[in-house]
Order: sequence, then structure tokens, then C-alpha cells
Amino acid sequence: MIFGKINIKNSNKMEQLKNQLKEQIIETLNLEEILITDIDDNAPLFGEGLGLDSIDALELIVLLEREYGIKLANPQEGKEVFKSINVMVDYITKNRKK
Repeated sequence: MIFGKINIKNSNKMEQLKNQLKEQIIETLNLEEILITDIDDNAPLFGEGLGLDSIDALELIVLLEREYGIKLANPQEGKEVFKSINVMVDYITKNRKK
């Protein structure tokens, strides 16, 4: 029974973090026409998904450092981290300093 409550709490925290991250991305990248519900948690952020580009990647690096205290050391790491909202949330959960 306790494990069920922990999973529900963790699940709720993950959903909150996903929504918070989506809001931060929309605000940081000035995606005025996009709602958080428009961003699929598993869709690619770059290319055919959300359609972000290399300038947006730099903005996301700054966002991670400013909001979560996470510094990405090399560009290859960013490529992996920015695959989707779910991947970003997982990375933030494991590496956040703030």
C-alpha cells in the first residue's frame, strides 16, 4: 500500500515537472502559438517534432543551468538530453542541483 502512494506521488511530481518544463521552454523560446498540451512528451524537440534548431538548443542549455543548476559539458550530451520532454525530465530528475 505504501509503495502505491509513493508511485502516485512520484508520478504527480513527474507530471508537474513535465508541465513546468514545457512552460519554461515555451516562455524561453517565445513559442507564443504553442500550448503545453501541444507538446507531446515523447515527440522529438528538434526536426519534425517541435521543430527547434541549434539556436534553441543554446537557449535550452541556459535554461537547464539557470532553472536546475545543470551544466552540460559537451554538445553531444545536449543532443541526447534534448531528444524529448520525457528524456529531459528524466535527466533533470537525476542531475538537478536546484
